[in-house]
Amino acid sequence: MDDQASDKLVHDSSAGIDRLVEIMRRLRDKENGCPWDVEQTFATIYPYTIEEAYEVGDAIEREAWGELRGELGDLLFQSVFHAQMADEAGLFDFQDVVQAISDKMVSRHPHVFGAEGNDFSADDQVDRWEEVKAAERAAKAETRVLDGVAVGLPALLRAVKLQKRAARVGFDWPSTDQVIDKIREESEELVEARDKLTQDEVEEEVGDLLFVVANLARHLGVEPEGALRKANAKFVRRFNKIEDSLAAIGKTPEQSNLEEMDMFWDKAKAEDKVAKNT
Repeated sequence: MDDQASDKLVHDSSAGIDRLVEIMRRLRDKENGCPWDVEQTFATIYPYTIEEAYEVGDAIEREAWGELRGELGDLLFQSVFHAQMADEAGLFDFQDVVQAISDKMVSRHPHVFGAEGNDFSADDQVDRWEEVKAAERAAKAETRVLDGVAVGLPALLRAVKLQKRAARVGFDWPSTDQVIDKIREESEELVEARDKLTQDEVEEEVGDLLFVVANLARHLGVEPEGALRKANAKFVRRFNKIEDSLAAIGKTPEQSNLEEMDMFWDKAKAEDKVAKNT
């Protein structure tokens, strides 16, 4: 594309995805692009990709629909950025990315795009989706039960995915009570041995405990990442109320003590309960 055509496309607000792809190509231009964009690699951009995905999740959690459009755009830009670097390396381009995901969606939804019909429940669709994915893993020589569960997933999310895979072949506690018993066992072992363990061993034991807690969440039908995000938000909300209560008496947290802050915490907790029941 010549410079004139490129400029016209870049400034055409109605040009859609072609405009964004061209903007990215120009940003990565070795001679006239942005120096920061030019020096990036897959490895350096990857953390931004993860961050943008979390910011999409944050906007959804807060129901900040006005922000969501921009956050989705930021996440889309990350895909375009990776695709441009891949194009430069002769690996694939953005159109290949679009084709790959389109082919995958058609393949995984034969009840929509094929001749099977759509007489299935949502649970049926989950089972069929897993069957299709299992066939895809087999085609890639991923023959072990736990193959293909991405290492880069958030740890709690990956724990649940690993547990679900194992459960499909019967490796699972049949009762939630047994999971709770295991949590009790792991926590008691940690408390009893914490003064005798090295820091690495303590880390391992804490990891075991978190893994079983993730399993409990799965058995209860709770998504642990979401549950923990809500717990984080609740902690922030209640601690902010502690600060507000202290400010009302001319204090900061640094000028207070645990007993006083705990009193204001209980007050904030009680206010939350009242608000929840009204």
